[in-house]
Amino acid sequence: MSMNNISYFEIQAADPQALATFYGTLFGWRFLRQDGLPVEYWRIETTGIAGGLLKRPASTPPDGCGTNAFVCSIQVNDFDSTAESIIRGGGREAMPKFAVPGRCWQGYFIDPAGNTFGIFQPDEQAR
Repeated sequence: MSMNNISYFEIQAADPQALATFYGTLFGWRFLRQDGLPVEYWRIETTGIAGGLLKRPASTPPDGCGTNAFVCSIQVNDFDSTAESIIRGGGREAMPKFAVPGRCWQGYFIDPAGNTFGIFQPDEQAR
């Protein structure tokens, strides 16, 4: 997988199980529960890029307040130096770096325009 490309997407939901059923039926995506994370989380397997489904950590913005959309995560070579560059460039940390056990280091940021995005560094040793 190439670095610095959108490599992962996430969908948030108040009722993840209902949304898993919706997308599974609609597109044939497979949902696998991922334990050991700070949020309720299911990995999404598609025929394209991989994704995740998580329990929404906050309420959605009211209608008329901008887009409520999937969060994309970008694969990077070095999580920590990329995170520092995001902050130096005017971004903010939304959720600190955490391990997705056996897969990667993940974290979330808010860009200067208020958009949420993720970065991850693959690492099978992440714990």
